Amino acid sequence: MSQNKRQAVKRRRVFYVPGYDPIHPRRYRELYRSEGAAQESISGYEITLSPKTGAGNYGWDVNSRIDDAEVSAGIEVLVWSDIVRGSMETNIPGTYVQLVRTSWTYIASGALRRLMWLRKGPVIAALYPIVMLSLQLIASVFLGGLLGSGLRGLAAALSLPVSVGQLLYFLAIVATVFFGTRWFKSKDAKIYAYYLMHDYAYSAHYGGANPPELEERMSQFGDMIADALQDDLDEVLVVGHSSGAHLGVSILADLVRQGRVPKQGPDLGFLTLGQVVPMVSFLPKAYRLRADLQYLSTRDELAWVDVTAPGDGCSFALCDPVAVSGVATKDQKWPLVFSAAFSQSLTPETWKVMRRRYFRLHFQYLCAFDRPRDYDYFQITAGPQTLRDRYAARAPSKSRIVLPASKFKSITA
Repeated sequence: MSQNKRQAVKRRRVFYVPGYDPIHPRRYRELYRSEGAAQESISGYEITLSPKTGAGNYGWDVNSRIDDAEVSAGIEVLVWSDIVRGSMETNIPGTYVQLVRTSWTYIASGALRRLMWLRKGPVIAALYPIVMLSLQLIASVFLGGLLGSGLRGLAAALSLPVSVGQLLYFLAIVATVFFGTRWFKSKDAKIYAYYLMHDYAYSAHYGGANPPELEERMSQFGDMIADALQDDLDEVLVVGHSSGAHLGVSILADLVRQGRVPKQGPDLGFLTLGQVVPMVSFLPKAYRLRADLQYLSTRDELAWVDVTAPGDGCSFALCDPVAVSGVATKDQKWPLVFSAAFSQSLTPETWKVMRRRYFRLHFQYLCAFDRPRDYDYFQITAGPQTLRDRYAARAPSKSRIVLPASKFKSITA
């Protein structure tokens, strides 16, 4: 971290790009409020939230006093949860069709095998809904078979025709599968099998290309960020979490290509957290994403920092998203890749409780740390240093992965 304590930022705009999340963006405000208060008490600075002023995206305003400097920040969530909800409206048979199609896409293309070269955690997370949904179907069929056998035996005991017993057996299986799979789906708020299946299927359906409705929304997001870059601000910070990271890559690459990042405007920072870029960039039709990764990694118009942690089993921890996608060039400048080091920045007691809460750990980047090191989400979003200055002297993690593992490296169709 830079030791320069000059106040470079008094006014900041933050655009948060969430991952594949169907829930209302107020959850992010409440998370920022509660975790910000926790970090405030640990680190000894002051953070105050207030309702957002003005129209536009859902968001909130933050006033802080950190390192004896006062900073105001407007934080906005770039909402695409409506698109996510629409993609999750698939019925139960349709979800099983997604299971087969998504599995085939990743296996037949060789992407799954190559993703395993990097990190097994996110690949296991990708296989989890496939295994879980398969087990749910098998359990329903098995129970239906047991019920059907009982009914068939009863029909025989009553001297009913064999055809009646066979019909009862078949109907029992059909009914049990129908009601059994519906029951399992009703419990998905705790199991996440359907949620994760829809998540991976959304990208796999187009082979890594963005669906048209998402491209349109990303263009709107780009316009919002471009407008902020014309304001009297010290920094515009874009934060992409999980699959929101690869959306942010393409949005910012478009802005830079279009010449919409003014040289004399606010400093532009790009922070990617818990990224899963390889899950998309390794797919055969992810030409746009691979081209955007290559382009953005060479540009001076922004500072790009990528933070993950090996403790987050849902992310490709310490994988340079440009390099592992096979599109790095000799001119690559970004991203700076380092670890949030959950096992060191959380106390042993907290880490013991958290280490098996995989989904919660995927959001730890947005939360308080008991023993913060050089990563502090609230300092980054509400503190007096730009992202560029904060990590100007930060070296990348020595254990970062730069293996060009993707089979598909083309940036044009």
